[in-house]
Amino acid sequence: MKKIIFNSKKILFLGLSIFALLASCAKDDYYIDGGLANPHFDGTMLEYFDSKPRQFDTIAQIIRLAEMEEIFSTGDITFFAPSDDCIKRFIGTINTDGLNRDLYNSLLDTIVNLSDVSPEIWQAYLTPLIFKSKKLLADYPQVDFNLLNVHGGQNYISEWQTVSNIGVVFNDAVSADGKSVLKYLGYRQLNFTPFYANSATIDNNNTIPVASSDIQPTNGAVHVLDYTRRDRTIRLTYEIRQLIFDSKR
Repeated sequence: MKKIIFNSKKILFLGLSIFALLASCAKDDYYIDGGLANPHFDGTMLEYFDSKPRQFDTIAQIIRLAEMEEIFSTGDITFFAPSDDCIKRFIGTINTDGLNRDLYNSLLDTIVNLSDVSPEIWQAYLTPLIFKSKKLLADYPQVDFNLLNVHGGQNYISEWQTVSNIGVVFNDAVSADGKSVLKYLGYRQLNFTPFYANSATIDNNNTIPVASSDIQPTNGAVHVLDYTRRDRTIRLTYEIRQLIFDSKR
């Protein structure tokens, strides 16, 4: 009897230890991932962007300039959304790194207003980030960039017929003192990896983490790309940059 009681206590202690470890993991990580906030929005995707002008005023303008209001207001889609900061950094000024400085140095007209770019080019910017049907973080497979042959995410085809690998990184749960680590039991973060020209394999250098996932308007899901990863979000605009240059010549 004593042996049984001892084992039961040991199991209980182990369970409490695991619970304490998980509880001690950084809570802020879940907030960054969008996992604790109310994800639902009573309105369409475009209305959601309109309701958040600080983050999405520019993307809302681009949707309208691209004449894509219907796509963002009806049906079920998943959109990996660049924030306004992504777009502003891409365009830049003649004195900062970005498209406008390159245009200026090439003696071409710079972009003063978003309407200086044609609807067709803005469509080309948005559609590789749009996927049919609503998919939340839990609907995507695991990706481990150190173990791709086991956890390789999955390839998806966008509305622009481009291919991107999308997967969820299962981070480790690490205790506050760093001494205890539980593999794959930490917070989960969605990652978006576009395949560029002449590329057919996942390149972690192109991977863009999602800063806030599972935002759910009435017509789909929005996953907001991490604008702080400028080195990677800028790659989304390579082809768009060339299209704009060609249109200015």
